[in-house]
Amino acid sequence: MGRQDINRSGAMEVFVRVVDLGGFSAAARDCRMTPSAVSKLLSRLEGRLGTRLVNRSTRKLQLTPEGCVFYERSIRILAEIAEAERHASAGEQPAGRIHVNTSASFANHILAPLVSEFLHRHPAVTLDISITDLVVDLMQERADVAIRAGPMKSSQLIARKLGGTRMAIVASPAYLAERGTPTSAADIDGHLKIAFSYQRAVEGWPLIVDGARIVARLENPLRASDGEAMRHLALAGAGLARLAGFTVRRDIDAGRLVEVLEAANPGDIEEFHAVYIGQGGPLPARVRALLDFLGENVRLS
Repeated sequence: MGRQDINRSGAMEVFVRVVDLGGFSAAARDCRMTPSAVSKLLSRLEGRLGTRLVNRSTRKLQLTPEGCVFYERSIRILAEIAEAERHASAGEQPAGRIHVNTSASFANHILAPLVSEFLHRHPAVTLDISITDLVVDLMQERADVAIRAGPMKSSQLIARKLGGTRMAIVASPAYLAERGTPTSAADIDGHLKIAFSYQRAVEGWPLIVDGARIVARLENPLRASDGEAMRHLALAGAGLARLAGFTVRRDIDAGRLVEVLEAANPGDIEEFHAVYIGQGGPLPARVRALLDFLGENVRLS
């Protein structure tokens, strides 16, 4: 194995810092190198790969499509290297406070029942759980781990998939007795709807009509800031709500809510991830312990 092979991970680390910090000078300071050394290292890396990773200009640095792919994969590889080194080192005992940011629904239905077991396994760890359905900046909020729903966009965060849950449109028996049960997508126009108050990726509910997928727009819905508030509004008879299956499964089984339009449900799955900042050194044992515990014990289906 040649010297270049040995230093591949080091070149990846410098490249990632160039991207994260937005330029050669900042990366050079962070890596204790000169800007010219960083530039030469990146040029050698591009030469070895046979492709340009970064478009350079006097004003800003921009990744090429190949650079975007290499950046995302470099993050994952460096995280795996750090994980392998942690496992090979002397066992560090989890201790200290973990700040977790999650949604109200996940906190109530998934996390709360697991907290006691996690703290029993790791008595030197304490949890600080903040609840919001908004996507937060982990650095600004000083969060160690955030639980996020939906597809993950490209970012500087590392994501560990926890599972997925089927979405369902539900209403209370009292509401359906008063307003009638919708039997087709066209029927929901005459019904009260409950929706999220913040901007969603899709404005509407996906449905299957005549074998084709459509998005039914929601006209003047009652809006709430989080899924748990929507669930309570649906239980109170305020209208139809489209919610993650794990939040309403017990309500459906107990007859407190009724799933409607099952034949028009496209069966889409909302995925949940535990996300964390993976660069800048090994994860603390307390954070690693929580991520492993969630991966082993979270059941969303």
